[in-house]
Amino acid sequence: MAKRYVTIWFRHLKTDWITLRRPELSKFPFVLVLPVHGKMIITATNTHAEEDGIYTGMPLADARAIAPALKYLDDKPAPSGKLLGSIARWCIRYSPVVAPDLPDGIIIDATGCAHLWSGEEKYITVMHNRFAAMGYDTCMAMADTIGAAWAMAHYGNQKIIEPGKQKEALQHLPPVSLRIGEEAVELLLRLGIREVEGLWHLPRSSMSRRFGKQLLTRLDQAMGEAEEYIVPVQVPVEFEERLASPEPIITATGIRIALEKLLERLCERLRAAGKGLRTAVFACYRVDGKIEQVEIGTVRASHNPVHLFTLFELKLEAIEPALGIELFVLRAVKTEEALAVQEKIWRGTCTVTDQRFSELMDRIAGKIGLSNIHRYFPAEHHWPERSYREAAVIHEEIPLEWPEHMHRPLHILQRPLPVEVTAPVPDYPPMNFRYRNKLHKVKKADGPERIEKEWWIEEGEHRDYYAVEDEEGKRYWLFRSGHYTGDRRNQWFLHGFFA
Repeated sequence: MAKRYVTIWFRHLKTDWITLRRPELSKFPFVLVLPVHGKMIITATNTHAEEDGIYTGMPLADARAIAPALKYLDDKPAPSGKLLGSIARWCIRYSPVVAPDLPDGIIIDATGCAHLWSGEEKYITVMHNRFAAMGYDTCMAMADTIGAAWAMAHYGNQKIIEPGKQKEALQHLPPVSLRIGEEAVELLLRLGIREVEGLWHLPRSSMSRRFGKQLLTRLDQAMGEAEEYIVPVQVPVEFEERLASPEPIITATGIRIALEKLLERLCERLRAAGKGLRTAVFACYRVDGKIEQVEIGTVRASHNPVHLFTLFELKLEAIEPALGIELFVLRAVKTEEALAVQEKIWRGTCTVTDQRFSELMDRIAGKIGLSNIHRYFPAEHHWPERSYREAAVIHEEIPLEWPEHMHRPLHILQRPLPVEVTAPVPDYPPMNFRYRNKLHKVKKADGPERIEKEWWIEEGEHRDYYAVEDEEGKRYWLFRSGHYTGDRRNQWFLHGFFA
């Protein structure tokens, strides 16, 4: 399929954007200015100012002499990249590949998209009318190459260049339309070359020597003899589904139906490819230009539309349709291999490899966040703080079993807390201890269990651990650090809590 590109030139990007927020300026000549060498110089104009003969680079004093009703505001020297980025994201409704073209343009890879709008003419017209309704003055063109479309949008009067006809379309345009530097343009004009057609009669070796490589590169790109790449504002994903609505959707039921249809299509493609999604984004493009979106993640790759809809359903309330949603897009941002798991004839206990467990974790994570769900494995260390590690993923296979002979609390503190303990000496269990200003009387106790520090990691005193139960039936894990000497304080610590 031949490539087709659309370039959009916003003739008055900054002034149009300000006018949208201050509609009263639309009735007057309006410019933006910046101080340059002690003079206020015009950096942007609106349509009324251009009609009065005011242009970019003119001193403000001269412009006010021409148009006494001229309105002006201070320009911000920052580039228009943020504004163009938001407009480019809005244009994704017309193509998945859209890129900003600084300082005042958009490039759209329209390959295979125009037929969805009944042809290229309708495709261009719909975009132009939408921007006009929003308040933006645009010029746009469509061609096989970015260079040809850009040249025609900025300096031509033809909206669509037929496939393979870019040479005929550009031949009478000025050399500046090739996006070359000012020095090259001035040199060409001095040599009497005022149209692109004049470049075709010059030897390429002399052109490269006199004008630099940029001229040849731009000429080849415009003619389709050299590739030109763009950096899209949003990288297209392999698995993406779109659903356009003839009428704007404003109800929650309509949003749910659109999501269900998109999930069915997406999951069917994923299933056929042997993949499942781990992260998905549901984006809703509103008629006012704003984008509402929600995101879900799964513990294990999934292509179950019913389960995925349940995860999205928890977040659909956050979508505000406002005046209506005209396009729904579902993207599988992250996918993984989803190998089929052999079914069991008799179902036993549910394990982490069971799909039901993964779906349960997804529903819990949708409410409290996956970062709040942890799974721990035993580690080959005697020291309690090092005797466990967190699993990288929920469904990771357990490397080794927990030692059955070790009676450890369910909750081990990362740092032991010092407590006041009353205990007979030298190796008797505690009689009572004070924790959080409350005295706990020990009714039952088991121990001691001596744990030596791992000398190959660090040196230190051993610990004598006791499992104790207070009068309320609560059980704690206490230890004494080192040997009892009778003259040391805070040598007892609380290290964990049993279930």
